[in-house]
Amino acid sequence: MTLNLTSHRQLTQLQALESEAIHIIREVVAEFDRPGLLFSGGKDSVVMLHLARKAFWPAPVPFPLIHVDTGHNFPEVLEYRDRIVKKLNARLIVQRVQDYIDDGRLAERADGTRNPLQTQPLLDVIAANKCDVVFGGGRRDEEKARAKERVLSLRDEFGQWDPRNQRPELWRLYNGRHTVGEHVRAFPLSNWTELDVWRYIEAENIELPSLYYAHDRDVFLRDGMLLAVGPWSAPRGGEEVTRRRVRYRTVGDMSCTGAVASDAADVRAVIEEVALTRITERGATRADDRLSEAAMEDRKKEGYF
Repeated sequence: MTLNLTSHRQLTQLQALESEAIHIIREVVAEFDRPGLLFSGGKDSVVMLHLARKAFWPAPVPFPLIHVDTGHNFPEVLEYRDRIVKKLNARLIVQRVQDYIDDGRLAERADGTRNPLQTQPLLDVIAANKCDVVFGGGRRDEEKARAKERVLSLRDEFGQWDPRNQRPELWRLYNGRHTVGEHVRAFPLSNWTELDVWRYIEAENIELPSLYYAHDRDVFLRDGMLLAVGPWSAPRGGEEVTRRRVRYRTVGDMSCTGAVASDAADVRAVIEEVALTRITERGATRADDRLSEAAMEDRKKEGYF
């Protein structure tokens, strides 16, 4: 019997990425006992949740959503997070950095940013809920340290990552083997780019927090970034506040996440804008990634996302 391969419909790039991501999510849930999904309300975690819903439809998503809340989040993102969780009747676990500061387990940084303070709360919430695997929205094009990880990333009993201990993933076979105390981070969007994410958002008509689209906001320029005026990010001497039309490419700690000047008020306009840029979203808009050349890698080795 001769198989006619030409009769099979070719998948588009987005369909292939979606299929791979859903396959990863299903494989991970089948192999591990207590998964969790990191959900911040950012676009990557939103897409990841959308894929998880597709993976198990019509059943509900069979694992909790986890958010490590810095206490400096954008109000628009928190409103979106809570509304989506309620809409889906999902289980949300919130681990608050502020609680650690209040009881002395963590101290405020001199620069006022809290993104680097998320590591210990993250490791604690993973341990408290006995998660043996946690889904993250990391993509290889975000930052060079991200590119060193594969789809599955083993973390030791201290939650730390050793880039020399990466396992091969030949033929899309994912090795989730781990011992007691260890856990694994899984990245279903590992092979996606920022542009892929936005094209998928358009194709699937996925709702996002409003600050991903152009809006008018009071900002000031610091270290080449447009920071929003707010309770945790105030201008210093000589930093002029102006009203600008901006949007955000990534969301995080309000005190260290910059906006970009933009008139892209809808998904199609954002896609056209992203297609033309040559600067990664984190490299352009996240001050915490500029602390050193290896800032992200150092934090990942300590247990960061």
